[in-house]
Amino acid sequence: MFKITLTSSMMMLSLTTSTAAMAEQKLHVISSFSILGDLVSQVGQEHITVTNLVKIDGDAHVFTPTPQDAKAISTAQLVVTNGLHFEGWMPRLIEAANYQGVHVIATNGIDVLSTKKEHEHHDDEHEHHDDEHEHHDDEHEHHDDEHEHHDDGHAHHDHGDIDPHAWHSIKNVKVYIHNIAKGLIQVDPANTDDYQKNAKDYIQKLDKLELKINAQLATVPETQRKVITPHDAFGYFARDFNVTFLAPQGTSTGSEASAADVAALIKQIRHDKVNAVFMENIADNRLIEQISRETGVKVGGKLYSDALSSPDQPAATYLKMMQYNVDTIVNALHK
Repeated sequence: MFKITLTSSMMMLSLTTSTAAMAEQKLHVISSFSILGDLVSQVGQEHITVTNLVKIDGDAHVFTPTPQDAKAISTAQLVVTNGLHFEGWMPRLIEAANYQGVHVIATNGIDVLSTKKEHEHHDDEHEHHDDEHEHHDDEHEHHDDEHEHHDDGHAHHDHGDIDPHAWHSIKNVKVYIHNIAKGLIQVDPANTDDYQKNAKDYIQKLDKLELKINAQLATVPETQRKVITPHDAFGYFARDFNVTFLAPQGTSTGSEASAADVAALIKQIRHDKVNAVFMENIADNRLIEQISRETGVKVGGKLYSDALSSPDQPAATYLKMMQYNVDTIVNALHK
């Protein structure tokens, strides 16, 4: 009796250990920043663990990697980044980690937005985006290699004439999801069906959100859809939803607005009768506060541009972030 009981106990222990080991065999995925990390989590779900290099409310523009980040990448099975020069520090970090695994550039295949036209014609920066950018896929088809020769080793970097904030277009995020699913399947083909189903389900949620956003913005006359943000992060949103965004800074928070730029912006705010200025969760908002004081335009709230919020705040996921931003903009423009 004792021998049978002992044998049974050993078998149960073996099964428990085996089950625990299987449960721990999740893919280790590195994401460059929190918004991307959420998208990866939505596709991978229970099959993966995600580590975001730039944490919630963090600014990837001025992020400085640590040796711990290189160590984390060295043990990852998949690395997912935005691309479009957004993470100027990433190429050297991957090199330092000697990472040889799969690297997904989430923006591969999107309709890339150039900022060159806005720099030349700031007064009507968003009026013709749909026509201006129809052919950018061909121009940027190799942007998975785009960082290789642009990293100068500094945290502050310039995005050139490319706007990297592509996640503010739901249409683009559908491409992100496709690329993420493809990368996960490449690394973990055994769970292909799950990744494909998760991606399909999430894209359906994006479709519903897109319809809702369009309906909400339709309640605001197009002539009133003009807002100010600290840095130029909402170009794709502007293009897709016909909202004009003006900003004292360029597409990187690492850039500085000149006194002439600020003066010109204040003049334009008064001329165009802009209704709202907004703070950002990642930005130094002192300049926005100054602009609000000088123009008399009230601060309409805080927008989430380049990072998600903590779970107890309103932008803990991509879907929540987009909905919160739209609610905040629409509420401010209705006042």
